[in-house]
Amino acid sequence: MFGYIAVNQPELRIREWEMYHSYYCGLCRVLKEKYGRVGQVTLSYDMTFLLILLSGLYEPETVCGESRCIMHPGRKHTYRCNELTEYVADMNMLLTEYKCMDDWKDDGKRLRLGMARILGRRTGESRRKYARKLEQIAAAMEELSRGEEQGVTDLDKMAGCFGRVMAQVVSVRQDEWEAGLQRFGFYLGKFVYLMDAYEDIREDLKKGRYNPLKERYEEPGFEQDCRDILTMMMSACCREFEQLPILDNVEILRNILYSGVWSRYEAVQSTRSISKEDMQQKK
Repeated sequence: MFGYIAVNQPELRIREWEMYHSYYCGLCRVLKEKYGRVGQVTLSYDMTFLLILLSGLYEPETVCGESRCIMHPGRKHTYRCNELTEYVADMNMLLTEYKCMDDWKDDGKRLRLGMARILGRRTGESRRKYARKLEQIAAAMEELSRGEEQGVTDLDKMAGCFGRVMAQVVSVRQDEWEAGLQRFGFYLGKFVYLMDAYEDIREDLKKGRYNPLKERYEEPGFEQDCRDILTMMMSACCREFEQLPILDNVEILRNILYSGVWSRYEAVQSTRSISKEDMQQKK
């Protein structure tokens, strides 16, 4: 359920893109330092967004520098790191581990199981550090898994489980911003879960896998209903975001929330439109 919280790069100014990329590089750097090469493999745009969000809210002292990396050895890149980068790196690793286990359960991918075990051996310290948070995440994931096994089609219930996961991930401290961040993360998590279900519906039906949209897929107005639900979730998420006193890099964050998160949706729509045209031409 990753890859949906991405930036819309063509709509960013050059300096905004460079700023965004510097946080991405900083997260990559910390993942490597703390977890090695396997940590770098888990790097995601989703968690880069979280890092910029939390950095904008708490405004911690940030260290800037330049370095080369294995992916771009030709020239140095600017990176930014602060006290929140390590937290986001830890959450990135733990969520990737959950994702690998989910892939293993869904498709029996042994490579994903192997990856989950590798990650599990490296996240022991983080598990102890965030034990209380992980208890709540594990409870939500267990309820989600149980619902999938039972074939539950209650969208609000199922999406809400992942919403509770993201609520815990987004809220880093017990302070005056905790409740707002949790509400923000809750709606963002619901959006991500439903977007994932929407994107995968055809393949899931073909392979006989669980999908909470299964019963609705053949109903008239399916596409519009999905768009309405996704819009409602993201509107609630943006409403909570606008209540946070964030000034630093707010335009980057708005680019992602108001535009970037819809990139995959538009890509799916485009693919399905092409498929329909091909089918009509064959007839």
